[in-house]
Amino acid sequence: MPPFDPELGAFLAALGEGAREPLTPANLAHRQARDAETRPRPTLAELRADGRFEVDESRVPGASGGRDVTLVCARPAGVTGPLPLLYYLHGGGMVMGNAWSVLPQVLREWALPLELAVVSVEYPLAPDARYPEPLEGCYAGLLRMVADADALGIDADRIIVGGKSAGGGLAAALALLTRDRGGPTPIGQLLLCPMLDDRDDTFSGRQLAGVDTWDRTSNTTAWRAALGDRYGAADLPPYAAPARARDLAELPAAYIEVGSAETFRDEGVAYANAIWQAGGRAELHVWPGAFHGFDTLAPRAALSRDARDARLRWLRRTLTQSQP
Repeated sequence: MPPFDPELGAFLAALGEGAREPLTPANLAHRQARDAETRPRPTLAELRADGRFEVDESRVPGASGGRDVTLVCARPAGVTGPLPLLYYLHGGGMVMGNAWSVLPQVLREWALPLELAVVSVEYPLAPDARYPEPLEGCYAGLLRMVADADALGIDADRIIVGGKSAGGGLAAALALLTRDRGGPTPIGQLLLCPMLDDRDDTFSGRQLAGVDTWDRTSNTTAWRAALGDRYGAADLPPYAAPARARDLAELPAAYIEVGSAETFRDEGVAYANAIWQAGGRAELHVWPGAFHGFDTLAPRAALSRDARDARLRWLRRTLTQSQP
């Protein structure tokens, strides 16, 4: 097993075994209820941060009769002109998380210094909603943002889709879907420790079983919840699990990061390699000794700060290169 970064390893040890309690079919409902009760869900007033940001919500009908999707739309206050947009999908294994909890950090670290508009998507969670409903809801929201770009002060030609963990997987799927449907063309995809492969048969998945904060047991539980009877099917579409994609040509430039000591290491590295082989652009970071979600659990660690700096640099460079 690759060693943990000393600072991150000490932090993980201090958390105790509870931090690595796997998600299972037996505890899924309990874990979802606990997450809904304890995960922060700041109000719009709190997100506005004493007037630093303009924040509103809108609802978009899901495609094909799916349930409505809530879009939390935010931008730095007082900034004129159409802004580039980060269309962001939260993590939580497709079974947990919410669109509001991720925004304070995203607004502080990216929206403010880059003068960036952000939309955080409250997509429906599994197993109540299974593929393709969450992805179709994300796609419907993206179409709405582009259609209303002028009224919203958004530059529809400068959109980055992004997300973390399950959200990173959904962002990768969204990039594939909009390419194949001839929809909006993002300029980049920000894939942070993305959840890409339902087959759960990578070396890193086996190597980090029972060790990572999100291990093979948790991953299998979440994928089964998200896919239902289609879990593991030979003909599963790449929009359900982007690692299944055979054609990664003509995708937006990608930023992909994983930890060397996390379950998603090998599928993230393979996805970057497949983009390169297809002639595309990908920037890959494998943070040495990092477990899944390291920067969330240990935000002050040196490696966490380095990761945040690298993301900001990529975002700034991608936005600068897209300027007319």
